[in-house]
Amino acid sequence: MGKIRKPHSVLNGDKDKAGTCHRHEGSPAEMTVLAPAWSPNSSLLLLLLLLSPCLWGTPDCYFSHSPISSNFYMKIRELTDYLLKDYPVTVAVNLQDEKHCKALWSLFLAQRWIEQLKTVAGSKMQTLLEGVNTEIHFVTSCTFQPLPECLRFVQTNISHLLQDTCTQLFALKPCIGKACQNFSRCLEVQCQPDSSTLLPPRSPIALEATELPEPRPRRLLLLLLLLPLTLVLLAAAWGLHWQRARRRGELHPGDASLVHR
Repeated sequence: MGKIRKPHSVLNGDKDKAGTCHRHEGSPAEMTVLAPAWSPNSSLLLLLLLLSPCLWGTPDCYFSHSPISSNFYMKIRELTDYLLKDYPVTVAVNLQDEKHCKALWSLFLAQRWIEQLKTVAGSKMQTLLEGVNTEIHFVTSCTFQPLPECLRFVQTNISHLLQDTCTQLFALKPCIGKACQNFSRCLEVQCQPDSSTLLPPRSPIALEATELPEPRPRRLLLLLLLLPLTLVLLAAAWGLHWQRARRRGELHPGDASLVHR
């Protein structure tokens, strides 16, 4: 008679196998002697599998290590020094000041310009542009949503764009891939709220600060007060003009009668 194999405990004996992403396939005999389908151990195992990053995958904007090299600023400086003239580009001026996200958004927009400039640049400049592009190309691994309509762009020179790119890389380098790995909350580019849509502040000091400019209701009240006065002046001017015209009409018939005499 063959020996009956003891069932393997997934939570005890096979911890190494259960910790991997591969599914454990046993022999048919092993499969028939497993614990009941909905035991407490099975429930715990199912929960672990559902929470396993191997099954769900990594976030859409995740960096397990820093993608920024230690000499990125040298590549940017080399390109800046090579530029014979400043090419016009555009930059967003109302990005939401979200921690770490704003730097990532700025690099995302800058990388789009670098790719566009590569299509019209000469061979030497293409090489320098590609050197800078390799430093910020990591943003393409993030599946950003379409740019919002509220984003405002202003025209500037490429030297300013490169300087801002260098600043944003310096801001991200100490954090990305270390304390900051998951940037999935930054996939939606956000704008600063428009001043007309801001809620009024609640603190008394802030309220006093907002009352420094002349409020619009006061201007409207002033216009309403001036409107009757304007109508009175117009009516008086019209009445004076009508009286003068009437007097002239009364004088003309008298003059005509004197002529006939």
